[in-house]
Amino acid sequence: MFIEKISPRFVETDALGHINNTVIPVWFEQARKPIFQLFTPDLDPKKWKLIIARIEVDFLAETHFGHEVEIHTNLAHVGNASFKVRQELWQRSVLCAKGLAILVHYNYGTGKSSPIPADVRQQLIEHLSES
Repeated sequence: MFIEKISPRFVETDALGHINNTVIPVWFEQARKPIFQLFTPDLDPKKWKLIIARIEVDFLAETHFGHEVEIHTNLAHVGNASFKVRQELWQRSVLCAKGLAILVHYNYGTGKSSPIPADVRQQLIEHLSES
């Protein structure tokens, strides 16, 4: 499991005083950085090998400014050319949001998916989790 700690910024709050719902998917993407680096260690966009096929976010509780959040990221499934990333956002011991993203190993030259390299696939499998 990968863990990312984020300090919410005041600018991320909305008129109701909690973190705006559009911010959570951005935080989830930020927390996927260690996975991105398995494919592109230097994160150079010219070498990028992934596309996002789907994201889901379930909002379970309000998230507030002034309290750090922790995002837990693990893998739910690893296929031949795609994988599912499961994420949870915790604040003050409360599960505030959970998400699922499907990413595809992609060849921008051909415009098609391609098999995940064996060494990267093995590293992804190390982060599989049942829950």
